[in-house]
Amino acid sequence: MSVIQQIRDKYARWAVVAIALSLLGFILMDAFAGRTRLFGGNSTTLGVINGEKIDVQDFERKVKAQEEMAQRQGYAMGEEGRQQIIQSVWNSEVEQAIMTAEFDKLGLTVGKKELNDYLFGANPPADLKQGFTDPNTGVYNAQAVQQYFSNLRKNGKPEEKAQMNQYLSSLEKQRMAEKYTSLITNSTYYAKWFVEKQNTDNSLIANISFVGVPYATISDSAAKVSDDEIKSYINEHKDEFKQEDETRSISYVLFNASPSKTDSLAAFNQIQGMKADFLATNDPGAFLTRNGSSLPYFQGYISKSQIQVVAKDSIFALAPGQVYGPYQDAGNYVLAKLIDIKNLPDSVKARHILIGTANPQTGQPLMADSVAQKRADSIAAAIRGGANFDTLETRYSTDQAAHKDKGVMTFSSTDIQGENFAKEFGQFILFDGKPGDKKVVKTSFGYHYIEILEHKNVTPHYKVAYLAKPIVASNETDNSASNAASMFSGDSRSLKAFNENYEKNLRAKGLNKLVATDIHPNDYAVPGVGNSRPLVKAIFNADGGDVLEPIRVGDNYLVAAVTNVEEAGVASVNKVRSIVEPILRNKKKAEQIKKKLGTISTLEAAAQVAGQPVQTVDSLYLSGRNQNLGYELKVVGASFNPAVKGKVIPEALEGQAGVYVVKVNNTSAVPVPSASIEEQRRMLEMQARQGMMYRSPTQALRKSAEIKDYRSKFY
Repeated sequence: MSVIQQIRDKYARWAVVAIALSLLGFILMDAFAGRTRLFGGNSTTLGVINGEKIDVQDFERKVKAQEEMAQRQGYAMGEEGRQQIIQSVWNSEVEQAIMTAEFDKLGLTVGKKELNDYLFGANPPADLKQGFTDPNTGVYNAQAVQQYFSNLRKNGKPEEKAQMNQYLSSLEKQRMAEKYTSLITNSTYYAKWFVEKQNTDNSLIANISFVGVPYATISDSAAKVSDDEIKSYINEHKDEFKQEDETRSISYVLFNASPSKTDSLAAFNQIQGMKADFLATNDPGAFLTRNGSSLPYFQGYISKSQIQVVAKDSIFALAPGQVYGPYQDAGNYVLAKLIDIKNLPDSVKARHILIGTANPQTGQPLMADSVAQKRADSIAAAIRGGANFDTLETRYSTDQAAHKDKGVMTFSSTDIQGENFAKEFGQFILFDGKPGDKKVVKTSFGYHYIEILEHKNVTPHYKVAYLAKPIVASNETDNSASNAASMFSGDSRSLKAFNENYEKNLRAKGLNKLVATDIHPNDYAVPGVGNSRPLVKAIFNADGGDVLEPIRVGDNYLVAAVTNVEEAGVASVNKVRSIVEPILRNKKKAEQIKKKLGTISTLEAAAQVAGQPVQTVDSLYLSGRNQNLGYELKVVGASFNPAVKGKVIPEALEGQAGVYVVKVNNTSAVPVPSASIEEQRRMLEMQARQGMMYRSPTQALRKSAEIKDYRSKFY
């Protein structure tokens, strides 16, 4: 016991220190591995633009607002759509921060009086003008707009007031952006001397003879380029090879988890077992919903030409009530039941006069229902008595969109049967009426006086119900692919092991090792793989040479190894080799060709040494592509040097496609358009200003801005 006690007394302190260090080591390992937020990891800063922080919670609110708007407009919000919205909101934040700084530097503001003039003046924003224009008179009701904003300020809910303030703020920024753009565009100026010089240059024409020696006459092996030479070129052209963020490359192997033949047979048997019940049902829509069909029921008729399913000829041959299938269509097994057949037009041309009871944009009432009905009946009676339709349409119709065509509209049969089409209107023009029929019809928009003008291309239209079941992989199929991927990943814990294991165990099985390059931290898709934000995040959470755990992407399990990490800044030799190497190789080839040509004396001598013919260009212009020569700008520029007129240029010229020995036979001038210099100058300025109106200044300003993007840590 005394010995044990001595050990405790002597080493207890060291044991405590050792345990403490071990715990600290685990904490630091987690922190560096990204599993905790020890050194400021709890920051909610999504990015910093010129010192201005973007909070992730505020950013996410804007993203959600954009998503909700897109969904209200009928767009499906998948992962790709969400990532596009995130990118759009980020671009907006960057632009706002950069432009606000510019506005502040210049002292640009929008005063209360100016904003009121914008809202209530002669040229209001398009959305307000559309919502508050009297459909009967076409006059913008500025007083109603003032009353609308006044009511919001006094009685609006907090969220409505917030939306209003956001809207007004966006209008102010829009006005300041217009001012900023005007400052830039109105600073455009072309000097008189510039136009005169341009006219002179455009009038020049030369006649030259040349010998062209293509770079292809020398093999690439005779002009090798070293890494040091590429690196030196990069350093001399740093601005051309800057990259704003880190990029990565991977090698990867896909393990197929798509449905097997056994899975396909199981899906076939499942839907085959439903055929009798599908045949017997009198409510196909409810049957499809109850049985989870992957194809929804369209309660309408579709023309033969518009039905594009693989078994359509067999379906058309059915009698109403019969069922065809199962048949395979893409990734589904399908039963098709023919419900009905009608002869219907592919499209309907009609005209109408709408007596609206409410403004479709704002919901504000226009007139009482009883008043609208009497007016529509009066219009019908007047037309029966010989009144002119166009005159009445111009005077009474509240349908502003149809005014330009005097109320005439053409709709496809599919559009007429769509959810957003007024059902009563469609019932009359497509099903109940025929060309020449006229009727007053009530819809949610008001009362319509309708005349059917034409039914185009009347053909059989089919109402079909499709019971579809997807062919999905079974647990056994999925587990088999998952296990194979996990085994490969587990045996390949380094890039070297990844490559060796592939060669040893997978190549012979027909699996391919593929490559994806230039992956950015905020990408949501990987080239050749598809959409997978989790995969991109995993790639950037790993180190160079790491092998990732298997990730499900589509119908595959993917195992990837990070093969290359390109830091932000100047690109590496490997990254730009394919761009720079041909440039440097051609320079070396040019030196060899020039050395072979020796001292330039005559074209004939150069042609004999190079083994190339003498060619002639009789109409060489200073600008533009030239026949037999292409875009060889050095040759063009040298040909108009007055000092070499009538002579052989004493130095061979390095071009885009080869080395050129040139003789300038003659230079002259041709007439140019006789427009005045002042008129040309004004035209150039106008074209430049028009072009600048469609170019955002943000791209140029971003280059000088300090932007830190941390989105990949949050999304």
